[in-house]
Amino acid sequence: MSIKINLKIFLFAIIFYLTKQIHIYALLMLFAFFHEMGHLLCGIIMGLKPKALKIMPLGLSVEFNIPPEEYNKKIAKANQLEIRKMWIALAGPLTNVMIILITIIFRGNIDRLLYQEIVYCNLLITIFNLLPIYPLDGARIVKAWIRMLKGRRKSIDLTNYISNISMVFITMVSSIAIYYYKNIAILFIIAYLWGIVIIENKRYYLKKRIDKIIQNS
Repeated sequence: MSIKINLKIFLFAIIFYLTKQIHIYALLMLFAFFHEMGHLLCGIIMGLKPKALKIMPLGLSVEFNIPPEEYNKKIAKANQLEIRKMWIALAGPLTNVMIILITIIFRGNIDRLLYQEIVYCNLLITIFNLLPIYPLDGARIVKAWIRMLKGRRKSIDLTNYISNISMVFITMVSSIAIYYYKNIAILFIIAYLWGIVIIENKRYYLKKRIDKIIQNS
């Protein structure tokens, strides 16, 4: 399994340092690691081989190597693959929820400030990753579910549409949060998410052009 580091992580570290939130960023990255280990463990249990581990500005990302023959099975078997993908995507957020529950159970033995920060960071990671913006966990779950119901092409189209609509809504809400809390870190997180959405839009339209060429050939 290869390990890749996105250099933007250093830019985010500087931003959080300048906004005096570097300890929160460190905690976020720590619990993002446990989040990704949840994905990794679930994927291995599901019989998939890890391909790469990416260290991103807002967490980590595990990619799995899915053999081509897995996509060429009959519908029932193909749906089983999508169900496995859904469980793998859900495993990360569930890991953070488990950390929150364990922290609550043992809160009497934890410093009050540390307790609040642990719950805050894991709740933030859970909510962030369940956003229906591809390739975050929430959108992966939505895509797998739509693919089982509507097929591959519909899942790609609807996932892209949902990602864009969700990003517009999140931007509006975040704009209000920036105005009230005066936290510039939120602005950079939104900019980072828009970067992801723009990249995925380019991939989406490229896939559409390729599909059109195949259909007309």
